[in-house]
Amino acid sequence: MPLLEVKHLKLYYPVNRGWFHRKAFVRAVDDVSFTLESGETLGLVGESGCGKSSLGRTLVRLEKPTAGEIILNGKNILELKGSAFRRERKNFQMIFQDPYGSLNPRLTVLQALDEVLRLHSRRSAAERKERALELLGLVGLEKELLYRYPHQFSGGQRQRIGIARALAAEPELIIADEPVSALDVSVQAQIINLLKDIQSKTGTAFLFIAHDLAVVEHISSRILVMYLGRIVESGPAREVCGAPRHPYTKALLSAVPRIGSDGKKRIILEGDVPSPLSPPSGCHFHPRCPLAQERCRCETPELGEGSHSCACFFA
Repeated sequence: MPLLEVKHLKLYYPVNRGWFHRKAFVRAVDDVSFTLESGETLGLVGESGCGKSSLGRTLVRLEKPTAGEIILNGKNILELKGSAFRRERKNFQMIFQDPYGSLNPRLTVLQALDEVLRLHSRRSAAERKERALELLGLVGLEKELLYRYPHQFSGGQRQRIGIARALAAEPELIIADEPVSALDVSVQAQIINLLKDIQSKTGTAFLFIAHDLAVVEHISSRILVMYLGRIVESGPAREVCGAPRHPYTKALLSAVPRIGSDGKKRIILEGDVPSPLSPPSGCHFHPRCPLAQERCRCETPELGEGSHSCACFFA
């Protein structure tokens, strides 16, 4: 049984367009299904605005889904309430995108970590401090930094503190929402290598959200490609990046900078990403797709079965 199983998840944001207009919805997540195994890193990639972060926030119940199921360890966490949900909450945590806005500026590192440890463990004050020191060591920070405030750290150090805070509850699953996008390139590599090292030590599963396929390929064993709220391709990282099937995935890969010339021409997609408020009928990608035919405008392709699947009629 997989650690996480997401079934037909939908997240629609209502939009108020006035008294004389029909009620409209932004379809941020539009019928998404996937699984994640224990100790696995699953990459989720797509352009800005495709629904990646909305999906991540829904998985940790920061957003209330419109429909679907989120099953963690055999329990549908959407059905849990009160103390039952609080007990399960420690098993899934989140690393946020902005290392500058995700930490409380009034709390020291010790206070930020102690807040989580008090909530999710029965350790004494001395044991919580000892655990906080262990967490700092795990993310590569010196113990002398325990009493400092967020403004005294660099962006990379703040993100390490955010990772330590997520690990404090000893979760089985961490949703990493673009954890390196706000950092310098040199720091990005450090954080990615840190996450890989942490996973090898703790066995924690990651859903790694990013818009850069090169970064996702480096850290993930499998990749989901998302476009306008839907998963359009799913498969092992090497296959998705080495032999992409969906036209959108091919366009994303062609935009990745590479050293030297491999003779491949960059794929330029025509037009803009359609609005999730009024997505195209049929395949959402058809207005920008070089392979689109009449069928694509009328029918919605299914992702299909198999280890490497693609939601395209002609790929």
